[in-house]
Amino acid sequence: MSQLRNIALTVQELEEGEFYWVLLEATDYVMDEVLPYLPIEAATDPHSTYANALVAGVAAIRKLFGKEGPFG
Repeated sequence: MSQLRNIALTVQELEEGEFYWVLLEATDYVMDEVLPYLPIEAATDPHSTYANALVAGVAAIRKLFGKEGPFG
């Protein structure tokens, strides 16, 4: 069975009122008990609210990984 990938979704406000979702994946590299994440995909166009960006980020996860989820 494939191992579940460790994917995180965050929302950033790069300019006031412009929210972007970002998908991150955990790396195997551990430094001082911190698990670093690297970006794997991000919104190219801003959303007008945090909530809209969050929902769009979830949709991006579903589009990338389908209904089975992020198994690698």
